[in-house]
Amino acid sequence: MAQFDKADLERRMKGAVESLKGDLSGLRTGRANVSLLDPVNVEVYGAHMPLNQVATVSAPEPRMLSVQVWDRSNVTPVEKAIRSAGLGLNPITDGQTLRLPIPDLTEERRKELAKLASQYAEKARVAVRNVRRDGNDNLKVDEKKGEISEDERKRSETDVQKLTDSTIAEIDAALAHKEKEILGQ
Repeated sequence: MAQFDKADLERRMKGAVESLKGDLSGLRTGRANVSLLDPVNVEVYGAHMPLNQVATVSAPEPRMLSVQVWDRSNVTPVEKAIRSAGLGLNPITDGQTLRLPIPDLTEERRKELAKLASQYAEKARVAVRNVRRDGNDNLKVDEKKGEISEDERKRSETDVQKLTDSTIAEIDAALAHKEKEILGQ
C-alpha cells in the first residue's frame, strides 16, 4: 500500500495556516475584537474553562469589549482571569457585565505584537516544511518498495514543493496583513 497521500499533506498544510490565523486573530490591534479573549481560561466550578463557556463576549463599540457573565458567582473569577491573561486589559465590573476598554497601543507594544506575529508565522512555516518532509519521505519509501517509479517520485516531489510554496505564500500574506493592522499603516 502506497504511503504517499497528497490530500493528507494538503489537509495538514491547511491546518497549519488555520492555526496561524487563529493565533493572529488573538493579537490585539487597538480595535475591539471578540477573539482577543479566546485564550482566556477561567477557573470556575473547580475546573479551568474557556471564557466563552461561562460568558458571552461582544464588541458593542470599536474600542470596547463587553463580557456578560451567565452566573453571578463567576463574575470575580472571570475578572481575575482577564486581568491575569497578560492582554493589558482592565475590566470594569457592572453587575454581571464586565466592560473592557481597549487602550491605545504604544509604539513599543505594536513592535512586540508584530514580532510575536512573525514568530507565529515562522512556527506555521516550520509545520508546513515538516509536512513537506513527511510527504517526500513517504515518496522515497514508495519508490524503494517498487510501488512508484523514480520519475513518478520526482513528479510528485515537484507537486509537493508547489503545494508547500503556495501554502507558505498564504502564511506570508496573512502575516503581512496582520503586521499592517498592528502597526496601523
